[in-house]
Amino acid sequence: MRIGVALRQIELADWPAVHSWASRAQVCRFQAWGPNTEDETRAFVATAVEAWEQSPQQRFAYAACMEDDVVGMGELHVRSRGQRQGEITYVVHPRLWGRGIGTLIGEELLARGFHDLQLHRVHATCDPRNTGSARVLRKLGMTWEGRHRHTALIRDGWRDSEMFSILEDEWAERTRRVAGVG
Repeated sequence: MRIGVALRQIELADWPAVHSWASRAQVCRFQAWGPNTEDETRAFVATAVEAWEQSPQQRFAYAACMEDDVVGMGELHVRSRGQRQGEITYVVHPRLWGRGIGTLIGEELLARGFHDLQLHRVHATCDPRNTGSARVLRKLGMTWEGRHRHTALIRDGWRDSEMFSILEDEWAERTRRVAGVG
C-alpha cells in the first residue's frame, strides 16, 4: 500500500506540529538550529508563512500532511531566478522515519520546482553522517556532486555538507521512467 502525503502552504496554526519534531535533539542533530523552544518554533513558522507574501517569492514552505496530520515539512528555495536554480529541504517527524515520507516530500518539491517554477537545477545538501537523508536524495534521482567542507557550525563542531543535484532533463526522464512511459 502506497502512503499518501500532500503538501499545502504552511499556516501559523501548524506551529505545534512543527514543534513536535523541531524540539527533539535527534531531529536537529545535523542542523545549525534546534532543539527549538516554543518561541523559536513560532518565530520560524511565522517567517515561513510571511515568505508567501514576498514578491518575488523565493521561499515556498509547505506542511506535509497525511490526512489531517502534519507529519513533516518541505521547502523549496529559489536561489537564482536568472540562472533557474533552487534548493530543497525537508524534515519528517521521527515516528515516521523509514516509511518513504521524505522521498514523497522531495518528489513533490522537485515537481513544483521543475514544472511550476521552470527551474533548471535543484540541489540539496546533507550532513555526511545523515545516511538516511543521503538515501532519500539518491532515491529522488539526484547526483552526488561532492563534499563541501565546514559549511555549518553545529553543536558538535563544524559540519561538512554532501551536495546533491538534479537537472530538469534528468527529472523529466525520471518522471517518464517512474510512470512507465517511453
